Amino acid sequence: MSDIIKTSDFDMEFRDEVFKEPDADKITLCFNCTGCTSGCPMAEQEPEYNIRKFLRMANLGMKDALLNSPYLWYCTTCYKCQERCPQGVKNVDTLLKIRTIAIQNGIMLDNHRKVSQLVIKLGHAVPINDDAKEKRKDVGLDDTPPTVHKFEDALGEVQKLLKISGFNELVAEKEETS
Repeated sequence: MSDIIKTSDFDMEFRDEVFKEPDADKITLCFNCTGCTSGCPMAEQEPEYNIRKFLRMANLGMKDALLNSPYLWYCTTCYKCQERCPQGVKNVDTLLKIRTIAIQNGIMLDNHRKVSQLVIKLGHAVPINDDAKEKRKDVGLDDTPPTVHKFEDALGEVQKLLKISGFNELVAEKEETS
């Protein structure tokens, strides 16, 4: 019986926060045509993934259930759903806003947290290694991309910007509580 939705679970402040985004109010225009889901690469891979469901939950103000759903993070941001919507619903843009709210509430998948910490440490989400350098040379590129990998002095500047923006605090390791 845990699937029962109670109106006491609706958080209208959360709904209002989501609806502050430009054109987010178009969520209410969704008539479940399934155009968004029919081309979604994640919906093909994961039957539980349904962006329409997330947008409906946002529209109802189901903050806790939505922000704590691991499926919230499955979207690859390919924008196929948004391009296919006959009503112009900003599916991905709204989902990104919801993810932002989740992160601001300290909710983030551990793998995303680890990748974010790599950005802080190295200036990149994916560190470069010798294999990647060889592959870059094989396709005619410099072995090192023109980023902080090549301009190591820039790493300090990147780290400074991340700290000023508060990114460090958002992705810090969570302390275990007993």
